[in-house]
Amino acid sequence: MSAEPDGPQDRLRRFATIWSRAVFPVTSTSSTRPEFEAQLLPLARRLRGVLHARSFDAEEARAVGAALVDSHCTDPEALSRTLDCVDAYLVLYCGEDGDPEDLRARSARLQHAMAAGFAGALRDRTLAEQEAIAQAALKAQGVVAEALHASEARFRAVFEGAAIGIGIADLDGNVLQVNDALMRMFGIAESTLGGRRATEWTHPDDAPQTWRLYEELVRGEREHYHVEKAFYRPDGTVLWTNLTVSLLRDADGTPQYQLALMEDTTERRLLNLRLRYEATHDALTGLPNRSFFFERLEKALNAGPGQRFGLCYLDLDGFKTVNDSLGHAAGDRLLVEVADRLQACATAPGEMVARLGGDEFVALTTGPDTRHEVDELAGRIMNALLAPVSVDGRELTVRGSIGIVEGPAGERSPAEVLRSADITMYRAKSAGGNRFELADPEADARVITRHGLTTALPAALERGEFFIEYQPLVHLGDGSVRGAEALVRWLHPQHGVLGPDRFIPLAEHTGLIVPLGRWVLEQSVRQARLWRERYGEGGAAGPLRINVNLSPCQLTHPGLVQDTVEILERTGVTPDALCLEVTESALIGADDDLLKPLRRLAEMGVDIALDDFGTGYSNLANLRRLPVSVLKLDRSFTQSMQQFPADPVDLKIVEGIVALAHSLDLAVTVEGVETGAQAEQLRILGCDTAQGWYYARPGPPERLHDLALVDATG
Repeated sequence: MSAEPDGPQDRLRRFATIWSRAVFPVTSTSSTRPEFEAQLLPLARRLRGVLHARSFDAEEARAVGAALVDSHCTDPEALSRTLDCVDAYLVLYCGEDGDPEDLRARSARLQHAMAAGFAGALRDRTLAEQEAIAQAALKAQGVVAEALHASEARFRAVFEGAAIGIGIADLDGNVLQVNDALMRMFGIAESTLGGRRATEWTHPDDAPQTWRLYEELVRGEREHYHVEKAFYRPDGTVLWTNLTVSLLRDADGTPQYQLALMEDTTERRLLNLRLRYEATHDALTGLPNRSFFFERLEKALNAGPGQRFGLCYLDLDGFKTVNDSLGHAAGDRLLVEVADRLQACATAPGEMVARLGGDEFVALTTGPDTRHEVDELAGRIMNALLAPVSVDGRELTVRGSIGIVEGPAGERSPAEVLRSADITMYRAKSAGGNRFELADPEADARVITRHGLTTALPAALERGEFFIEYQPLVHLGDGSVRGAEALVRWLHPQHGVLGPDRFIPLAEHTGLIVPLGRWVLEQSVRQARLWRERYGEGGAAGPLRINVNLSPCQLTHPGLVQDTVEILERTGVTPDALCLEVTESALIGADDDLLKPLRRLAEMGVDIALDDFGTGYSNLANLRRLPVSVLKLDRSFTQSMQQFPADPVDLKIVEGIVALAHSLDLAVTVEGVETGAQAEQLRILGCDTAQGWYYARPGPPERLHDLALVDATG
């Protein structure tokens, strides 16, 4: 047994050897097989280059396919064996250090390009041969007119030995003579052509100009013409040909005969159709693919006035679970079944179904009145998904979310329509799935704006577009300012000042909340240092403290404690100047790992506040295990106190919470205080501090200076 090839060059030569052995028997070359292998080696090297190129080079692959024709591999079997060899061995011998799935996908694209290059080169070669024969025939027309017997032997050799079909007819179209190649193409004997006329060979697929060119030729108005033409064989099958018809004149220049040269292109046409089908249809389901769908959608959107379109964008609910639990093979079988059902839903004229990729499908309907038709189409799709799908003995329930876009042609581009449908589909999915929603321009605009904000967030932090406003925390007993809550804002170049509700969820989703939160913490602590430098560390009002919000994402970040310690040390601020606010919902069911960073910060002297307290469903007994020193009651408790008298039940709840908090040595802060009556009621109930518009709206740090100055001077 021979040793396996070691290096890339050895593997490349092995691939060239396998290739030459497969193709050499069907070539018409005069070279030996080793010589033929030497011709294929540089082509193999070019294929390996295409396989590993950074971007796929279809032209290089087509050039390799064309080079096969130059190497005398003109038999269609040579192409078939080449593609089989490339499919089976190229990645195996030339796919070193690459992702196998990516290389297999690229190999498939490479094969398509090679086939296209081979077909193009073979066509050009055949046309050149036809032209040579036609020129020879034209040169012979003078001899035919003067004396056929002078060149009868030569013409007969060309006529009988030609690989393409040749026929001669008079100017009335009566067939006079055909060669063996033409009879083989039609599958007939020469005797059956007796009495046949050229004009009888019409076909429904004839190009409009075919017979006009024929009439011009027999009238002597043109010397030749070339068309692609189909013929019916006697058995009913169709023969596709490249047809060249030339006019033969006598010595005086008078038209006398017509000479037809036919090349059988049936197999080549079928190959091109197959390649076209593979390029425009999904390999798994057989449905039109994204490329084909966009062609149809663009055509529908460019239809004339009065035409409309309706689009259903379907995404299967929970399909990832099927792949993860049963495997991708089961998922593929599920997709095939879904594709078959969808195909059965779109059978009316102007309707089509396509697979965009993964578990995403689209259904398109066109016509003058698609408002009602698209709703019916969506309903048929939902009904088609009701029945379970049997996969590997399991009955799988199939559900889907559909986004519908309908409107007049000529107003939107395909990309805009598909984006709107995609947005609407996700709106249906977020509403629970298994439903369809109609496109809403306002909802689309909100999603597009949200996406724009998401993509602009990183640059906004780098450009310094964020700033902080401060809302004072006021002691309910003596009215003194005890500190402030830091509230981040975004000064967006287009949208103006945006509150945290507009961008904090986006920052959490993208992970930018960690660097943004670190920036807010550092800026706020620096501000606390400035306040303490101005007002000192003591006094009647006590030291001013800064409250900074922590998001759930920040809580789980491993650098929370280290970042906080470094910021406090770098700014020279003691830990008691800082209070970190954490929402109650973020700590519901929190385990010791999540609480450990908060406990470390609390042990250092940083206050931890439980924000939005009362909105969750946590057990009050959990307060004993949480490292918090402040409870911040949600503003919903103060809303019931805006009217007099206040709801006694709410008063009892607040009174009970305050008593419980104080028994646990926790301070109580209340949000959303808007009136003096609310402030007085909360003071009577025993709350410690409050914040809200009654005292001040969030603003620049100087405003807090003014409030604190008023408090200090009486």
